[in-house]
Amino acid sequence: MSSETVVRPWYVPMRSRHPGESHRVATPLELLFDLCFVVAVAQAAAGLDHGFIENHVGSAIVAYVMTFFAIWWAWMNFTWFASAYDTDDVPYRVLVLVQIAGSLVIAAGIPGVFADQNFTVIVIGYVIMRLALVTQWLRAAAGDPPHRRTATRYAVGVAMVQVYWVLLLFLPHGSWLVAGFLLGAVLELSVPIVAERPAPTAYHPHHIAERYGLFTVIVLGESVTAATLAFQDALTTSGASATIIGMAVAATVTMFCLWWIYFDHETLPEINAARAAFLWGYGHYFLFAAGAAVGAGLVVAVAYEQHETHGISYPLSASLTTVPVALFLLVVTALRAHPGRPRIIPVATCVAAVLVLADTFVPAPLYVTAGVLVVLVAVLTVATRSRVES
Repeated sequence: MSSETVVRPWYVPMRSRHPGESHRVATPLELLFDLCFVVAVAQAAAGLDHGFIENHVGSAIVAYVMTFFAIWWAWMNFTWFASAYDTDDVPYRVLVLVQIAGSLVIAAGIPGVFADQNFTVIVIGYVIMRLALVTQWLRAAAGDPPHRRTATRYAVGVAMVQVYWVLLLFLPHGSWLVAGFLLGAVLELSVPIVAERPAPTAYHPHHIAERYGLFTVIVLGESVTAATLAFQDALTTSGASATIIGMAVAATVTMFCLWWIYFDHETLPEINAARAAFLWGYGHYFLFAAGAAVGAGLVVAVAYEQHETHGISYPLSASLTTVPVALFLLVVTALRAHPGRPRIIPVATCVAAVLVLADTFVPAPLYVTAGVLVVLVAVLTVATRSRVES
């Protein structure tokens, strides 16, 4: 038997891939990119739970929102670009390596943001990633004439916003910090809206849906890891107890149910139209941030049970689990909304979100939340399976 050796050219012109390409799946390089990004996600979640434990709730939430925006936006821009222009030649791989390095620099800079609002390192990492993407867009502009204006607009727009972020470092902290971040975020979000007008990029809808699904798994997996370490530490220091073991079981059920709710759908998301694509892409910021925050909430729940928190109330400690879970449910409902969907699915999910929020103020909120999610999964399973069989 003989086997064919695939020889990849070191350089190919960067032309748009066909959006209807068959068997389009995530590449090993994309998976490596995601796994490196989870380091930054873990750092952001750790900063959030530490802020709650130390009773620096307000500043921790603000830092989390800002750092997670950098994580999500850099990941998202790479994902959509790769869906349209993954040539997998040597220059492409090297530039992805530069972006991976930038993500690790971002992760290294996140603790400084939570500690003393020091954004220098995280901005450096972010700019490294974004300038590598600018280079990719310039390659696309040179190799894909039908989308040259679009690619050029992306390159110019992304580069200009990076100049803004660097200049922002020289402004004094305080009230300017949040206002400056909000303006920068608006500028970043506006670049694709403006750039896509001449000729929209030819992304692959199924590939995009798979990429987002994989990153959702990675975010939930990071939450499981953070919670596992917290429970392990509690069992090591205090010994096995029914409460800690019960909380661990409830946490496992909660994370599994969130996975089930995200993926248990009878159809792929409709993201062929531009408006649907933007809603899908931008809406996942809240879903990813909520998924990672659930893990932070579980860490805080364990710390509160171990009397290791500093002055936060029981409802406040519970809210870091219940609020992200409820947000996760609401965002999934919004992202999966389409006219042909059984009405019971969005209604049941919204009711479950309200009940989870109410769990904040009842004893044993983690157990009740897990119970609500189990019931919701049962309702969704019956609704989707009944429709398929009918």
